[in-house]
Formats: sequence, structure tokens, C-alpha cells
Amino acid sequence: MPRKRTLMNQITENIIDQIQAGMEEKKGRDIVIVDLSGITDVICQAFVICTGNSPSHVQALTDSVEEFARTKAHARPTAIDGLRNAQWVAMDYGDVIVHIFLREAREFYDLEHLWADALLTEIPNLD
Repeated sequence: MPRKRTLMNQITENIIDQIQAGMEEKKGRDIVIVDLSGITDVICQAFVICTGNSPSHVQALTDSVEEFARTKAHARPTAIDGLRNAQWVAMDYGDVIVHIFLREAREFYDLEHLWADALLTEIPNLD
């Protein structure tokens, strides 16, 4: 599903595409791309959020995202946090921050709705 045109540059768009592909490769659920590029004073251009079914699934999603971004977009995260208990893993790609949650944590933090004026793109689950 193509996203709406945004203010992001082509490099950022490519990183997002590869992050999404890495999530889909390992059956990440409820993928949402939160486009923050039109909002001032934010820490990045976009969030890419998905849900894993278990801590081991969250770890597998993290590994897949890292591999796809590295091999296909030549991007490496500057930091990865949360792998120890794998309830919420955050990966910092500069202009893009990845959030991989267990369902309960995702529902509690509800990151995709923190900015009312952000453009949300919901990616259909692959079954």
C-alpha cells in the first residue's frame, strides 16, 4: 500500500520502506507509519510502529528490521534499547524511530496518537 506524499526526503522514505519490509518478513502486526515531517519541534521525521506476539517475536522483528535496513537501505541504528525484556524495543535511525511492542505495551503507550496532526498510514496485515 503506497503512502501519501510527504515532506520526507527519498533516503528517509527508502529507510521506512525497508523497515516495513523487515517487519512484514517476520509477520509484524498492525504496522503504522506515523509521518511527523509536517510538524515542527519533533525529534524525528517518522515513527514506524508494529506489534509482536511474544518477547521472542519482538526480538526476531528487531533483527529483521536491522538486517533489511542495513542490507537494502545501507542504514544502521545509532541505538537500540529494550532488548533485555523485549516488551518495547526502540531503534533510532536518526530521522526514523522504530517501535516494536508487545500488544499490552503498545495499547498503554498509544504512540501513534500522541500527535493529532500526524499523518498515519496503516499497513494491512499479511496473513
